[in-house]
Amino acid sequence: MLSQLRLCLFTFTWLILGTLAASATNVVFVISDDQGYGDLACTGNPIIKTPNIDKLASQSSGLSDYHVAPTCSPTRCSLLTGHWTNRTGVWHTIMGRSMLRENEVTIGQMFADAGYETGMFGKWHLGDNFPYRPEDRGFTEVYRHGGGGIGQTPDVWDNAYFDGSYFHNGTIVPAKGFCTDVFFDQANQFITRCAKANKPFFAYISTNAPHKPLHCPKKYTDMYEGQSESIAAFYGMITNIDDNVGKTRQLIDDLGITNDTIFIFTTDNGTASGAKVYNAGMKAGKGSPYDGGHRVPFFLHWPAGGITQQHDVTTLTHAVDIVPTLLEMTGVPKPEGVKFDGLSIADLLDPNKDVEWPERFVISDSQRVRDPIKWRSSAVMSQKFRLINGKQLYAIDVDPGQTNNVAKEHPEVVETMRQFYEEWWADISPSFSQTTEIYLGHKDHPVVSLTAHDWIQKIYPPWHQGSIREASRKNPDPGKLTHQGYWAVKVVRDGKYQISLRRWPVESGAAINASLPPGDDVPGATTPFRATPGNAINATHAVLRIDDEDLQRKPVPAGAEEVSFEAELKEGSHQLAPIFEIPEGELGAYYVVVTSLN
Repeated sequence: MLSQLRLCLFTFTWLILGTLAASATNVVFVISDDQGYGDLACTGNPIIKTPNIDKLASQSSGLSDYHVAPTCSPTRCSLLTGHWTNRTGVWHTIMGRSMLRENEVTIGQMFADAGYETGMFGKWHLGDNFPYRPEDRGFTEVYRHGGGGIGQTPDVWDNAYFDGSYFHNGTIVPAKGFCTDVFFDQANQFITRCAKANKPFFAYISTNAPHKPLHCPKKYTDMYEGQSESIAAFYGMITNIDDNVGKTRQLIDDLGITNDTIFIFTTDNGTASGAKVYNAGMKAGKGSPYDGGHRVPFFLHWPAGGITQQHDVTTLTHAVDIVPTLLEMTGVPKPEGVKFDGLSIADLLDPNKDVEWPERFVISDSQRVRDPIKWRSSAVMSQKFRLINGKQLYAIDVDPGQTNNVAKEHPEVVETMRQFYEEWWADISPSFSQTTEIYLGHKDHPVVSLTAHDWIQKIYPPWHQGSIREASRKNPDPGKLTHQGYWAVKVVRDGKYQISLRRWPVESGAAINASLPPGDDVPGATTPFRATPGNAINATHAVLRIDDEDLQRKPVPAGAEEVSFEAELKEGSHQLAPIFEIPEGELGAYYVVVTSLN
C-alpha cells in the first residue's frame, strides 16, 4: 500500500511540476568488492570488527538467502539492470566481456530520467570507453578508478591504493589518502550538495576494497594482530569500509534526510580471502558455483517505508530483483520496453507483511571465458535445492555446506532444474553473438584510448599494470610469438583516423623501448602492481593491423613514445589488432589512441 501511494504521489508531482519534489526517496547503495557473507561480525564472524554494518543490519531488513554472480562485473551488471548477467554481454571481467551492452538501461539512467541526481563512486568495471562508461549510462556525477581495480590496465598509470589519481567526470584528478576513504568522501560531498539543494539523489558507492592487492592503512591492520598478514590486511580493509559506512550514515542523519533515504549495504561475490577463517558454514568462495561463491549479505534500511528493525528474509532472492524492487519502493517508473528478469521483493522486505512467495528458480554461473559455455560453473537454485554444473544436487536446507550429493535420490528434481536451465539458456544465448564494441569516430568522443585489458582472445590478456610492466608474452602456440587478440571496434562514420601505437600509456611519458624502475610500495600484505620492474621490449617496427590485414608498417624511432598511422576507416564493425615487431615475434600494442581527424 505504501509503495502504491508513493507511486501515485510521484506520478502526480512529475506530471504537474515536471520535476521531482524534494521529499522523493533518496537511495544510497554501498557495495564492497570480494567480501563474502561470512566477512561480517553480524553474520557470525568471531574475529572481524564491523560495528557500523552490524548496527545497520540490526535496523534493516536483511536477505539471508540472496545470491549474485561469483565474480565482479557479472554481479554489477545484474544489479544495475535487473537482467541476467549473460544476457547483458557481461560474463567475464576482462577480454571485452566486462562491457555492459549499449542497449541495456541502467538504474542510474532510470533515476536520472525521473529527475534524480545520480552519482557513481569507486569501481565501475563495466567499460572504460564510450558508450560503456558510467557517465554514458545515466550517472551525472562520476568519480572512479579504471578497469576492475586500482592498478589494473585501464586505470591511471602507476596507481596504488594510496594517494592515487582518478577519473572525475572523465578528467584525471589527483587525490590524497586511502582509496576507500577518497571514494566515500566524494560520495558524501555529492550527498551533501544534493541534500542542501533539496534534490533527490541516487548514490552508488562501489569500493574496490577488499579486492586484492591487499593494502590498507596500518591502523587497521594493527587491529588484527595475531592473524596472518593477508587476513589482517583483508579484514582491515573491511573495517575501514565499515568506518566509512558509519560516517555516511551519520552524515545522512546530520543532513536531516534519514527518514526519506533507503540505505543499502551488500557485496559483489563470495569471499576472496576470508573462507579460511570463517565462511558461515558454506562451501568454497569467490568464483565457485557453490553457495560460498555467490551467497552474500544484503541489508536495506528505510524509515519512511517502515524498515527500521532487524527483519530476516529467508526467501531465495537474486541480484536481478534489486532494480525492480527499488523502482517500486521509490515510485521511479520502469522504462518503456524494458522487461526485467527479476521480481520486486519490496513486499518481502516489508516487516509488516506476511507474503506468500511463489516457488521459483534462479541461476548463478561463472563463465570467465571468451564465449559462454553451457553448464559451465553453474548453480540452478530453488528454496530447497542447488543443482551444480547440471549434475550434483544438494538439499541446501539440511546440507548448507553442500557435502552430500543427493542427485540419485531426487532424479525428478534434477530433471526439473535441468529443464529450467535449458529454457534459460535458450532464452539468453541468442544475445551472445552481439559483441560489445568500442565506438570510434563519435562526434562527442573524437579521441579514444584503448588498453590491452579489453583484447578479445583465447588466453588472458595483460589485465593489470604488473603484466604490462613485465611485457607479458603469453603464446598459445609453439614457435614464434604472434599476437592473436584484437579490440572489437565500431566505426560510427567513414573518415580519416590517426591510430597511435604505444607500449606505455600517455600519462607515463615513457618511450616505447624504455625500461622503467619499479614504483613505490604501499602499506599492506602484498606489493602493488607498480612495484614490478618495467622491462624493455626492443621493438623494431610498428604494424597497423585491421581485420587480419597488415595495412602499414613503420620503424620505431629511438626515444619515440608512440608510432602513429593515418587510415581511412569505413563505418561498421572491425577488429583492430596493431602490433610491435620484437625479437621474439609480435607483441600487441598494449595501449592505442585513436583520434578522428574528420
